[in-house]
Amino acid sequence: MRLWNDRHLRLSLTGLGIQYLIALLAVGAFVVNTGNNLLYLVFSLMLGLFLVSGILSRRALQGLRVTGIEEGNLFARVRGGIRLHLQDAGKGRIRGLELHLALEEGSVEPSFLSAASRSVDTLVVFQARAAHRGWTRIRALEFRTRFPFGLLEKSRFLDLEREVLVLPHPRTPPAAPASWRGEGHRTLAQEGTSSPEGARPLRLGDAPGRVHWKRTAQRSQPWVRTFEEERPLGLHLRLDLTLWGPGRPFERELERLSGAILQARLQKRDISLELQGPEGIREVRGHTPCWRALALAEAVGTGEGAPGEAPLS
Repeated sequence: MRLWNDRHLRLSLTGLGIQYLIALLAVGAFVVNTGNNLLYLVFSLMLGLFLVSGILSRRALQGLRVTGIEEGNLFARVRGGIRLHLQDAGKGRIRGLELHLALEEGSVEPSFLSAASRSVDTLVVFQARAAHRGWTRIRALEFRTRFPFGLLEKSRFLDLEREVLVLPHPRTPPAAPASWRGEGHRTLAQEGTSSPEGARPLRLGDAPGRVHWKRTAQRSQPWVRTFEEERPLGLHLRLDLTLWGPGRPFERELERLSGAILQARLQKRDISLELQGPEGIREVRGHTPCWRALALAEAVGTGEGAPGEAPLS
């Protein structure tokens, strides 16, 4: 049952509230017919409880405003986080709010806010699933509460109209062919603990197991082995936008490249992306910049990619 509805506020009775209102009207009818003072008192207490429920629930909706939105790494068709920063001007009152976020062409799971702080922003995380890559719009934020007593449900709407960038779905790339440069067993040496590299004098904190006994006997003082470890080279991706036309094949290629970036991030490898288009060649470095570049990429050709092209290197 909805009592009123406007653009920013909605008040409705819950199932328990409807039962409570029926009981309140029944007690009121008995009061009118009998004139019993005790029933007058019961009716007054029930009516006061109903009004307090509405007043407190409305106060719980006031004093909150959105100060920032962070989309993080939000991938298409994969559940990811959208972070909202809220500021409280309501003296830190108890909220008991259920928060709903309206995402254009996507779904967002509700979140909950029990209280907010006046001194620092309160962070609320929503789990969202967007339908496709690119810019998408957050339409509105709804604060919904049944606090207290659960008799009335009040909702307050905030128009946000904020845009967030959805990254391409990270499809698992196929195994790299031997012809792809940089995807073999090439390594870079750095100081570590895998293979002997040389020797140096003993320093405070060196493990006794690293003592180089032959060099120690030659120099008449303790020497220890130095080591190097094996780590893969960074990954370089290439995408020629003039060889692809709009459509599902191009989207699958973006998803494959997105999956390669994710694997590089999990393996703690450096990543770079080379985009070739009508304006020339543009190169970006870093996992998040590469993802964002793919999310905004637009095919400008008419084909489906060059046969045998090796975009991963």
